[in-house]
Amino acid sequence: MQVGVVVEPGKFAIENRPAVAEVPDGWVLIDICAVGVCGTDYHILEGKHPYLAYPRVIGHELSGRIVGDGDGWKAGDLVVVNPYLSCGSCRACKRGKPNCCYNIEVLGVHRDGGLATQLAVPSGNLYPAEGLSEIEAAMVEFLAIGAHAVRRSEVGSGDKVLVTGVGPIGIGTALFARLEGADVSLLDLSEARLNAAAQKFGFKQGFNSVEAALDGTGGEGYDVVFDATGHSGAIEAGFKTVAHGGSYVLVSVVKDNITFHDPEFHKREMRLIGSRNALKQDFDWVMDAFKDKLIDAGRLCSSILSLEELSSQFTRLAADRADLIKVIVKLED
Repeated sequence: MQVGVVVEPGKFAIENRPAVAEVPDGWVLIDICAVGVCGTDYHILEGKHPYLAYPRVIGHELSGRIVGDGDGWKAGDLVVVNPYLSCGSCRACKRGKPNCCYNIEVLGVHRDGGLATQLAVPSGNLYPAEGLSEIEAAMVEFLAIGAHAVRRSEVGSGDKVLVTGVGPIGIGTALFARLEGADVSLLDLSEARLNAAAQKFGFKQGFNSVEAALDGTGGEGYDVVFDATGHSGAIEAGFKTVAHGGSYVLVSVVKDNITFHDPEFHKREMRLIGSRNALKQDFDWVMDAFKDKLIDAGRLCSSILSLEELSSQFTRLAADRADLIKVIVKLED
């Protein structure tokens, strides 16, 4: 079968590997239909991922079809793949938080992923995607990241929300915060991204500086602030944008230490929340939003490529991805 492999930093290749020969008990074989290209995949290509051994078959934003009947599935069923493989026995898993499992393995990162003709996945990591297209189903996972962050934040109707970083994860977060009835503002250094968010998704024109974002509230700040920048300086600067009694949700992850001024933190009685991956209810929320036409998948999809086209364009896409939301690789039928 064909797989897309980052052989080493800067080198992507299409390889022929043996088909999946054995499927463990409780796992299900699927034909991969479509794969979303994520910021993580670009970081792997660039050699910037801290927890990765090369070579690695990338791909964790996946839709597929069940190969054969069994485990409650029928051949041909369209499914969304939850790529977070949890152990089921650690404290986090036992408390219903497999998204932050102590022993978590993420497809395409800790083990080979789904940019492949076929893949075996634990049955519990597959969610029925009836009513979605194969392309829509491949976009559920990245939106579930934002949906999870919004659910963690407990944002409510009428809350003033600021989303910092208007890439794919930031857009997803903003969309689901708006579905909760929040008054959503955006902050990004890129005017192009702010303009695209306004034109494609109807967000009001955003801010390009922390000072401007604060001025937009008369200096009081926002009830909930989400950081989706992946930049430590932006995260630290964001503390001052949180209103008294507000919450700061860190959706993006950085390798650096993050510092803040404790008196400012305490006088706000501020909540600092980490948000990692997503849970089944977040995937379900995204799928319902697609089915109910609350979110237009077509506006999220920047382009659809074949595996061969990705091979020829991957390096260029990684270098010039500022204006991309989601590139989808469509596997051959």
